[in-house]
Amino acid sequence: MNNTPPKHLPSPTLTRATQDTVDNDPEETAEWCQAFEALAATQGPERAKHMLNELSRLARQHRIGWQPELETPYINSIDVDEQPVFPGDLAMEERLASLMRWNALAMVVRANQVETGGSAELGGHIASYASAADLFETGFNHFFHAREGLGANEHRGDLVFLQPHSAPGVYARAFLEGRLSEQDLGFYRQELSAASQGARGLSSYPHPYLMPDFWQFPTGSMGIGPISSIYHARFMRYLTHRRLLDCSGRKVWGVFGDGEMDEPESMSALTLAAREGLDNMVWVVNCNLQRLDGPVRGNGRIIDELEKLFAGAGWNVIKLVWGSDWDGLFARDLTGALVKAFAQTVDGQMQTFAAKDGRFNRDSFFGQNPELARLAQGMTDDQIDHLKRGGHDLVKIHAAYAKAAAHKGQPTVILAHTKKGYGMGSAGQGKMTTHSQKKFDGNELLAFRNRFNLPLSDEQASNLAFYKPAKDSAEMQYMHARRKALGGYLPKRDTTADPIAIPSLSAYASFALAPAGKEMSTTMAFVRMLGGLLKDPLLGQRIVPIVADEARTFGMANLFKQVGIYSSLGQRYAPEDIGSVLSYREAMDGQILEEGISEAGALASWTAAATSYSVHALAMLPFYIYYSMFGFQRVGDQIWAAADQRARGFLLGATSGRTTLGGEGLQHQDGSSHLMAATIPNCKAYDPAFAGELAIILDRGMREMMFEQQDVFYYITLMNENYAQPDLPAGIEDQVIRGCYKFADYPASNNTANAKVSLMGSGAILTEVIKAAALLTAQGVSVTVYSVTSWSELARDGAACQQKALNGGDTSERPFVTQQLDSSQGPIIAATDYVRAVPESIRAFLPKGRSFITLGTDGFGRSDTRAALREFFGVNAKSIASAAMHQLTAPE
Repeated sequence: MNNTPPKHLPSPTLTRATQDTVDNDPEETAEWCQAFEALAATQGPERAKHMLNELSRLARQHRIGWQPELETPYINSIDVDEQPVFPGDLAMEERLASLMRWNALAMVVRANQVETGGSAELGGHIASYASAADLFETGFNHFFHAREGLGANEHRGDLVFLQPHSAPGVYARAFLEGRLSEQDLGFYRQELSAASQGARGLSSYPHPYLMPDFWQFPTGSMGIGPISSIYHARFMRYLTHRRLLDCSGRKVWGVFGDGEMDEPESMSALTLAAREGLDNMVWVVNCNLQRLDGPVRGNGRIIDELEKLFAGAGWNVIKLVWGSDWDGLFARDLTGALVKAFAQTVDGQMQTFAAKDGRFNRDSFFGQNPELARLAQGMTDDQIDHLKRGGHDLVKIHAAYAKAAAHKGQPTVILAHTKKGYGMGSAGQGKMTTHSQKKFDGNELLAFRNRFNLPLSDEQASNLAFYKPAKDSAEMQYMHARRKALGGYLPKRDTTADPIAIPSLSAYASFALAPAGKEMSTTMAFVRMLGGLLKDPLLGQRIVPIVADEARTFGMANLFKQVGIYSSLGQRYAPEDIGSVLSYREAMDGQILEEGISEAGALASWTAAATSYSVHALAMLPFYIYYSMFGFQRVGDQIWAAADQRARGFLLGATSGRTTLGGEGLQHQDGSSHLMAATIPNCKAYDPAFAGELAIILDRGMREMMFEQQDVFYYITLMNENYAQPDLPAGIEDQVIRGCYKFADYPASNNTANAKVSLMGSGAILTEVIKAAALLTAQGVSVTVYSVTSWSELARDGAACQQKALNGGDTSERPFVTQQLDSSQGPIIAATDYVRAVPESIRAFLPKGRSFITLGTDGFGRSDTRAALREFFGVNAKSIASAAMHQLTAPE
């Protein structure tokens, strides 16, 4: 055999690491090595570690400029001798995994083959699950524990985050388990069509909103699953430390992709997980070395890169690189040729090896030098072709999972080496196009069947027949037994949670309902109400106050002493302000979650608390308060994911509005969050002007979420501007919730022309609307002022009425905003501290024949006083009055 590297395999370059290994005194090196090996052999690993630490300390002391590499050789972290005995029936589990692979493939291909009744436009993925199938199956058969029940000694279930592109494999398993029918699989990605055929449509990715009894966590938006899993793991510790629920013995498992690790959210909370010592969490990163279009790190090695990142962040790293077939090769490799070759092979070339056959790999990899060639002697090309990577070897995977689950003090990541499109052969294994592969010809289907020894005839394989063994077959009995031992079936979403009674408004908000003109901001009113709610004997313990890093800005410092800031370590220092009334206090049973300057982290914390009712069967009520500009604009995708997961809680956009936050300028001034909030169907968005309105909204929201257990969440904007808070008109509670009520009529003292106008305002701009009413009455115009608490709720109500009429329903039903405005006359002027598109959303539902002008804060923000900003944007009293006069005098 020609042992020189083939021309198509790049010659390894001499890297810095290679240069560092040049040995100028091999004899001395051998003596040091022999001494160290003798030490380890006679005194054990702990003594050997101590000696290495001492040498490292000496190197730093003498400023040698050396530190240990975070990268280990490209081999398995767990040695063969350390592997536990595999506890299952290996052959049985391999057969089951093959069946999952086939049914997943058949489901996607059938949905996209017109000739089999599908539609080529539906999409779907095969290759990701093909690479992750064994990772999934090992978890399902041995580690992923379902909720047994809610008893004191019953396991409440692990939290399992599943790689979204592998959803077809989860459906395939649910089909064998009897949780999905063959007809259901036939409607993959056809959720609307399925209902008419009596089937259940299967969503593209894990979507709890669309499959509320099946999927538990939405992971379809890459990167959000990883950060969410970390904060769910930390929230479990929070519940345990606060003695609300014992979450010990439960794990958070996450199976994610190596390409997904490029998303900033995937990596942004790694140090938090290590800092908190979250050993209740295990990540499995499916390193199939390939993204959607090509290699993840074509010119490098993603496993090495991730090892450095996770180890540097303080995680326990387990590398699962090579399968059992390689053990004999490593044992015979006395010169270290394999490790050297792997160190010099980049992922782009490794992908090529995955896409080619045994002959190519014999020539291209083992043919690089005589040492490698000798290792491959005696192996057929077919044996070389079937050498498994670690992520496809059930024995190796089990060993990694077992070690990860037993590890204490750190979160663990398993870096599992796989092949994208594993087993797809010429149809897609390792190919650049494999991510989008959705079609197979007859020969490719037969080859797949043969590759995994599937019990299918040629006709069944060619026709993409789903396969399910008989109910009493050994395979089915084994699969059900394994899940029974682990508490039941997964994924599964359960919403069992006791309703929580809500205290009366007078118990915590009497000051807001009858403020008698006292000046305060709605932010301060909220904090005061929150303090009162925290004292409630039942609801108080369920409240989770969350801030990113602005508790003092929002006036929440008084809560530091009242309920404390959660810290898994307690407080190991005397704070600088220990003698003050508002001193900083951390505690293991602290209630506030203060996440530092991380809106993504705070929102992930909020989601964990807001879905506790389904994840833990314990309803919690989170209040996340933040600069409104840094909510939907910054972490909007996470808010959508929370909506998908049917979150229940409050998002409080403080210091809101483009003109209310004077002096801060463009980046801090929010003029669009209500526009974005309106797009999320289960988000109810409110912009209250007064403390009394806020109290009514909070009360209704808490009752909907905690007592009625509706799957909604509230977004409420709060202002930092102090102004007089009026007593509200009696009996307007329902109108406040529906979005609009008549605040007051302002008759003109001298209205000879009978001029009338209606002014609508929300939030802080309502005070400008009221001032504008005074200016107009002085000019002889009668004014009716409406407080709009929610533009989006008014628009949704109007759209619902419109849709009923279009569908042939009751045409007499009129939008609520139309009914409200019926009691007034004249042009309608609407003003907000947000872009004009917000009030424009109700235009179609106004009384006919009345003109409508909207005033808003379109454009970039500026730094200046509130008065100057409102004049600049045209939402001050003078501008509102001017717009009204223009409409009154404009020709029809």
